[in-house]
Parts: sequence; C-alpha cells; structure tokens
Amino acid sequence: MWYPDSIMRIIGADSIITTLGSSHKYIKNMVFRLFGPENLRRDMIKDMQKTAEASLLSWLHHPSIELKEAASSGRKNVMKMLKEMMDERKKATGRQESIDFFDVLLEELKEEKHAMSENVALDLIFLLLFVSFETTASGITAILCFLSDNPKALQELTEEHDYIQKKRPDLNSEITWEEYKSMKFTSHVIHEALRLTNIAPVMFRKATEDVHIKVEVCTTVQDTAEPAGGASKDFMAFGGGRRLCVGADFAKLQMAIFLHCLVTKYRWKVIKGGKMVLCPGLQCPEGFHIQLLPKG
Repeated sequence: MWYPDSIMRIIGADSIITTLGSSHKYIKNMVFRLFGPENLRRDMIKDMQKTAEASLLSWLHHPSIELKEAASSGRKNVMKMLKEMMDERKKATGRQESIDFFDVLLEELKEEKHAMSENVALDLIFLLLFVSFETTASGITAILCFLSDNPKALQELTEEHDYIQKKRPDLNSEITWEEYKSMKFTSHVIHEALRLTNIAPVMFRKATEDVHIKVEVCTTVQDTAEPAGGASKDFMAFGGGRRLCVGADFAKLQMAIFLHCLVTKYRWKVIKGGKMVLCPGLQCPEGFHIQLLPKG
C-alpha cells in the first residue's frame, strides 16, 4: 500500500492506513478500543442518536440546505483544536471522571517505551475525525440522492423503521443495539450506495514488480441502485484491498441511526441539484439542496 506525497501531507506520514506489520496491528487494536462494536453498543449509540436528532432539528426551518455541507459542518480547524485539547489534558491534574480516546493516547505517550509520538497520536485523531465526517457526509448524500429517485426503496426503508418504532413500549425511547442489528434493508441501502459511489476517490498501489492481468472484454457493471437485492458476496464495503476499514462499524451505525431519525420524523423535498459524478471521488457539481419538512 502506497500514497503520493500530497496525500501523505493530509493524512500524516504515520497514519494507520500507511503503517505496516506490527505497527499497523498495534494502532489498529488501539482504534478498536474506540470504534469496536462493544464501545459502540455501550457508549456511542446514544450520543449518535442525540447528534442526529439535533442536526435534523437545526435543518428544519431552512428553506434549503446543501446536504453534504450541512452533514459535514464543524470540521474546520480540527488540527488546531486537537492540539489545544491535548495540551490541556497534559496540564490537567487529577483523574478524569470518564476515560476517552484522548486519555488512552496520553497514557500511551507517558509509557517509557511508547510505540508512538505525539505527532503520530495527532495524525491518528485527525484521520479518525476526518474519515468519520467525510464518510458519513458523502454516504448520507449518496443515499438520499438514490432514495429521492427510488420511491419504492424509500417506502420499504420507512416501513422498516416505522415497524421498529411501533414495537417500542415508548415511541420516544432510544434506539437499542438490537434494533440497529435488525435493520436489514437499511444495511442493504448503505452498502448499495457505497458500491455505486465509492467514497474513497482512489486506492493507491505501488507495484514492486510487474503484474500481468487479464481483463474480460465483455465484462458489464451494474450501475443502477438495487438496494433490495443487496450487494454481491464479493463486494466488501469499507474495504482497503485486503484491509477492512477499522471505522466500518462506526460509519454504518452513524448512517443507520441518521436514517432512522430522518424517515420516522421527517420527509424531504429536493430543491435543486443531486446529480452525482465520480471525478474521481463523489461530487455533486450543483450540490444537493433539499428542504426538510416534518412528517405527517
């Protein structure tokens, strides 16, 4: 796996996606402490729901919002903020009431034989924040573009979430992990959107020796959204070649919860744009402007 210098300046020279061997395994295990299923189930699912509900509510009274911009707002000056937060934690005395990912990294940096430097730690946090913003913002934009053109899929998605909500003793209760795992059609919708609009603009590789390949001339590619059919068994969303993205569960959970909050309480109307192109990454040249309206 290899990345050009221009990309390395963005993601950091010691990023998890460029490290190899034992270093990659070490950082990956550390990230799983934050983004693994257990932490998602125990701690993050409630915060994700609150964030999704607050975001949607803030969009409600605008005549038009540009979806990707609205979904990814708040990531400016991230590195400056992270540096300031890390400096504050270093100066803080006493133990925090709760332990977060910053605390895990700081404990590692205090070790006599620590496996990472402060720059590596900052690169790691920046990458995790950047990827979480970019993946979910682009993914949600693609999903709503497809659903706007596919009323049947939107109806099935809405029915799935309405059914989940109606089964609760209290309609306003929080989403549970079991409910999330039951969202089968939602999972198909997310995977199908990612299949057609790969969020990563390109996967870089550097061949260390000549590689001979055979391409079938008559190969066809399915280029229409078919969420009900699901993806091929050979398709791996959030894949990086042989590596599965360590934030895959986090991103899918975030998108699923957003869709649940959206279709159970709101509807939307396309104002303008929504035409997607891959050049090379997912772009909407005219944006994708929608108006959010209360359901009912």
